[in-house]
Amino acid sequence: MSEGELSRIAKVRPLPGDTQIIEANAGERAALSKRFDLAGIESLVATIELEERAQSIRAEGRLDAQITQICAISAEEFPVRISEPLDLKFVPSGSLAVTGNEDDEIELEADDCDEIEYSGDTLDIGEAVAQTLGLAIDPYAEGPNADAARKAAGIIAEGEQDGPLAEALKSLKQG
Repeated sequence: MSEGELSRIAKVRPLPGDTQIIEANAGERAALSKRFDLAGIESLVATIELEERAQSIRAEGRLDAQITQICAISAEEFPVRISEPLDLKFVPSGSLAVTGNEDDEIELEADDCDEIEYSGDTLDIGEAVAQTLGLAIDPYAEGPNADAARKAAGIIAEGEQDGPLAEALKSLKQG
């Protein structure tokens, strides 16, 4: 098993009975910032309860992070707080359903959790936390000065166009 930026290996048997707290140190946060193209990660903590189920291990808890993103419009840095419920199911390798056709759609229910395969007698809870963080990040997040940057670049919101063609279009819409 290769180790990721936030690797936290747990033995499947016996499963740790106490609450697992995954807290990224400065080096791990820097590596994750690079992985997710962030300006920085100031804090990252996940609190997880593990429970053995019939053919899986359920991991439930919460992920809290303070990150610094880069605005998709102005390229300025701005702080973002992430607080997400964490609900994962670790399943033995090869047990995920394969439909055979990559074009087939799979219906997920609202309470379905993410499934992550593991092999052998260990699973990487830390990598699961890192993946959860990656999914929680808005790749098109806009900072507080995004509108000013649009205006400075001459980009206007729909409906704010002016000029002779805009006036003609406005009269057509009203008529």
